[in-house]
Amino acid sequence: MSVTSVVMIGANGRMGRMITSLAQEDEDFALTGVIDRESAREELKARFDVCPVSTSIDEILPKVPAESVFIDFTAPAASLQSARAAAVAGRPLFIGTTGFDAEQKNELAELAKKSPLFWSTNMSIGISVLRRILPELAKALGPDYDMEMVEIHHKHKKDAPSGTALTLGKCLAEARGWDADAVRCSGRDGIIGERPHEQIGIQAIRGGDVVGVHTVYLLGPGERIEVSHQAHSRENFARGALRAAAWMAGRKPGKLYGMLDVI
Repeated sequence: MSVTSVVMIGANGRMGRMITSLAQEDEDFALTGVIDRESAREELKARFDVCPVSTSIDEILPKVPAESVFIDFTAPAASLQSARAAAVAGRPLFIGTTGFDAEQKNELAELAKKSPLFWSTNMSIGISVLRRILPELAKALGPDYDMEMVEIHHKHKKDAPSGTALTLGKCLAEARGWDADAVRCSGRDGIIGERPHEQIGIQAIRGGDVVGVHTVYLLGPGERIEVSHQAHSRENFARGALRAAAWMAGRKPGKLYGMLDVI
């Protein structure tokens, strides 16, 4: 098996630290560069004394192998800047950032036409399988079953609902032929009246150090079904990101790739 060269953007963050650690331990990967803010440069130099440290893709490009796959776990605006730079350079980029708005997602889709670009709200194989199973479950149960979701994450998470919850909500809505944005309800308070038939509630809970829990409820007459996914460690996501990065090596531009393409 060939070795995949990776450059980590956001190397000092929670996911960045996990991915760089795993990449250094795995003989199938070579960590060839790390990128983060200027304030983290000296710390990164101390941690990664055998690969280039930089604050931008443009600065690090001449220093890393041409076949390197860039991995970005930062914030929507920063990840979009990475995607623009990767598109200009024609380099493959994996993005695991969540919280993009509709306009930013549209730009990612356009940039994917210029260079290989991958974006996923969740790198878990289990979540990817749920994206295939949940629509079939919703169709089999039929319209008498209401669909709701609760997601729980650590107190430092900045976006809500989670990107994973929105992705699962979208696949459920599409199974019913609904517009996901139009039927999503992310909060209820006061005298709200009877629950509309065409609605998917997604409630967000934040606290502690919870890595991620997503529970989908299908509530029908006389019974309910609960499907829950619990992430025990960020290592699961990090390994999924590396797996996707290896898959990205050698891909052609033309579409915005995701985890369903990998599995």
